[in-house]
Amino acid sequence: MAQKSSKLIREISSGGIVFNDRNEVILTRVGTLRDKTQFHWKFPKGHIDPGETTKDAAVREVEEEAGVKARIIKKVGDSKYVFPMNGERIFKIVTYFLMEYVSGDIKPQEGEIEEVRWVNPEEALKLLSFSPDRMLLRKALDMIPRK
Repeated sequence: MAQKSSKLIREISSGGIVFNDRNEVILTRVGTLRDKTQFHWKFPKGHIDPGETTKDAAVREVEEEAGVKARIIKKVGDSKYVFPMNGERIFKIVTYFLMEYVSGDIKPQEGEIEEVRWVNPEEALKLLSFSPDRMLLRKALDMIPRK
């Protein structure tokens, strides 16, 4: 009988909670790892490339996944979770930054993202698939500089 590995593989990612001047936030819809016919809504995020900072990765991932340029305002927080993939257990840490839209039209990354939307915060709280993302959105909303 094969023994199951209890080793965790650590992954570090970075992403953005991007707002425009209408107080709308970008959400992306992606297929789940286990079943590509199922989807979840999340903020744009992805792996940190070698030599990249978490900030660099967040800016790059927002542009790659959502098609827009955004500027970091400040760090919102981290999301930490464990999930199975290819018989391994992955411990993922994602650092999220509050960001403001700079330029570009939203466009989903081909082959990775099914849909990208600007949504108001109330709709985003309903659409987001995971409670840690909803908590990060609430925190980001409290951090938005008031003009």
